[in-house]
Amino acid sequence: MADESRNTEVRVETEHPVGTVTLRTPALTARGKAALREALEGLATDDAVRAVVLTGTGKAFCVGQDLAEHAEALREDPATAFATIDEHYNPIVTALATMPKPVVAAVNGTCVGAGLGFALACDVRVVADTARFGTAFTGIGLAPDSGLSATLARAVGVARASELILLAEPFTAEQAREWGIAGRVVPAAELPGEADRLAARLAGGPTLAYAEAKRALAAAFPLADVLATEGAAQARLGLTADHRGAVEAFLAKEKPTFAGR
Repeated sequence: MADESRNTEVRVETEHPVGTVTLRTPALTARGKAALREALEGLATDDAVRAVVLTGTGKAFCVGQDLAEHAEALREDPATAFATIDEHYNPIVTALATMPKPVVAAVNGTCVGAGLGFALACDVRVVADTARFGTAFTGIGLAPDSGLSATLARAVGVARASELILLAEPFTAEQAREWGIAGRVVPAAELPGEADRLAARLAGGPTLAYAEAKRALAAAFPLADVLATEGAAQARLGLTADHRGAVEAFLAKEKPTFAGR
């Protein structure tokens, strides 16, 4: 019998030796981000859990920040609207990238913005053939967060990462596989079973060796420095008229205009 905990936005199930975290809403609210951080940090220290699966619900894996909530934070105080970077996003990415056990991203659907950053922070990615991807940040006048500026470049190379970030054009599951973002692409109906099988295989493997391998791979780029740089950039951009106007345009389903200020 699986142990299970729920809130309206994150579900945690532990059927030892695998823990599964399911994002139950497409966009990330403050409550959802806090629950996700708590879930990942808890599984990271649970010795009975030897592998973790991160997945979404329905047609979305994760579309990033809830922009309606973010717009309200900008209206209240743009100077504090990005406190969530240090409080939520950076700890979530750090937990995924550094927990001493393998993490499988089961990307069931739309995966953009911070959602793509979360998927890239996982160790292995299994992707539904119907999934769609994008960086999204520049579309609302922001630079990446969630480690994306480093992990995307590591996955696809600097040239392609620059194009994906600057142009913010969507791409398919097959392109994700071809470019090195997705390890394997499977029919959508087969995704849960494939992710579970892979997590079980990893859970039955040499988890101490996996942990050391993760440390060695992480040493190739300074995650803490990347997250700090991204957070500072977000804070600066959050004060711009370009960003505030783009968020309001998105919510109004209008095309944003950028004046460089």
